[in-house]
Amino acid sequence: MAGFTCAVCNGTHTHRDDLMTDYKSVAQLRTVEHLRRYLERIDVALPFDAEMQAGPDAPLAQPYTVKGFTIGNRFATLPMEGWDGTADGRPTELTLRRWRHFGVSGAKLIWGGEAVAMRHDGRANPQQLMINEATLGDIAALRAALVEAHEARYGRSDDLLVGVQLTHSGRFARPNSKARHEPMIAYRHPLLDAKTGITDDTPVMTDDDLARLVDDFVRAAVLSQRAGFHFVDLKHCHGYLGHELLTAVDRPGRYGGSFENRTRFLREIVDGIRAEAPGLEIGVRLSAFDWAPFQPGPDGVGERVALGDGPYRYAFGGDGTGVGIDLTEPRAFLDMLAALDIRLVCITGGSPYYVPHVQRPARFPPSDGYLPPEDPLAGVARQIAVTAELKRGHPDLAFVGSAYSYLQEWLPNVAQHVVRAGLADFVGVGRMLLAYPEFIADVLEGRPLDRKRICRTFSDCTTAPRKGLVSGCYPLDHFYKSRPEAEMLAQLKKQERA
Repeated sequence: MAGFTCAVCNGTHTHRDDLMTDYKSVAQLRTVEHLRRYLERIDVALPFDAEMQAGPDAPLAQPYTVKGFTIGNRFATLPMEGWDGTADGRPTELTLRRWRHFGVSGAKLIWGGEAVAMRHDGRANPQQLMINEATLGDIAALRAALVEAHEARYGRSDDLLVGVQLTHSGRFARPNSKARHEPMIAYRHPLLDAKTGITDDTPVMTDDDLARLVDDFVRAAVLSQRAGFHFVDLKHCHGYLGHELLTAVDRPGRYGGSFENRTRFLREIVDGIRAEAPGLEIGVRLSAFDWAPFQPGPDGVGERVALGDGPYRYAFGGDGTGVGIDLTEPRAFLDMLAALDIRLVCITGGSPYYVPHVQRPARFPPSDGYLPPEDPLAGVARQIAVTAELKRGHPDLAFVGSAYSYLQEWLPNVAQHVVRAGLADFVGVGRMLLAYPEFIADVLEGRPLDRKRICRTFSDCTTAPRKGLVSGCYPLDHFYKSRPEAEMLAQLKKQERA
């Protein structure tokens, strides 16, 4: 795997044929010894600390300084895609509630809050937030509400770094209807085109189209600075447009083929931001590895789609097999970020659309997914191992890790070890905060965790939006349990099982 041996399985990526199907629930692993024995049983290398530290000297409570700004601790909130904005891209009271929760969470690095489209045709759903002149005041008020909630809870915000994730959804765009893809593609993908309704009539974006998008991203960044954000995340993950361009090996012209061309889109946006929004910092959330698409097998368990002859060339950070990792290009990408004076990097992997078990490990799949072909703990360990390997090669970059929610009660123990050992600089937390916004604060302040609100990765926070319902944790958050959408979701799931 070209310089990287996966710490999950010591370089031999095992899949469904070699794995048991009775994966033990994390909630059953009640003691350190239970966890250790189970990890040995499934042959997964997942580092953790047996004892937690609390208070100002704890590893997770330590400040971190990047480019002159001191961030108050080692927790970050991860950006999630919202489905509760207005048709014209403004936040609603539901959106405000979620962002206030991010403010009280205790995290001192807010990585985007959620994905915000930089123009209408780039929205992943018709209720996704959008930043433009018309919505600028509302987006600024959303950021201000988060900061105010943080100050009310913690008495200060001078050590709180708040960014916004700017995105164009590319082939996964659904700007006008949840039922209709309106894809914008960088190239014709031999496996994903059929999955996203792309036909021979679907146009491929021209170099001029992409150049105009560069200008639109720069305009959105300027607006983000006016809204008060410290940095913008130029999203290059999960199969969206920025990530797709990294895999455009067959695309002719200025934005495809060579590594230099495939990264030109990002470099041009950065140049524009430096010129038009001086002082605005830049981060990048990167899918540092990817696999070929998976689909449900006859028993509902995910299996890789047939690849045909030759290597699979469309996975950035892939080794050509469709299920392996080669970090050669991701390392070069991080070298490029360092040369561009970009220090904030959030590492993730895969995509929620075609390899959800890789991107966000879960025991229970969303309605359009598949049963996991490996114990989800293997997926968590894989992302931790990749992030650690990249951190070792780029010690001057500030790394945020992803995929921790499935760890549940054991998230603090793994997070502490990761930060203490320098495997990452920040631990990112996403869906865990939907029903349990005080989770991070409880960890930092040494309080017992509220087991009834810990995310069990039921995936309803994904299934509901895929069905066109608002975002939220329907199983565990009483606020969403009491909404009419909860009954609607239950009925939709019941119909699927029938």
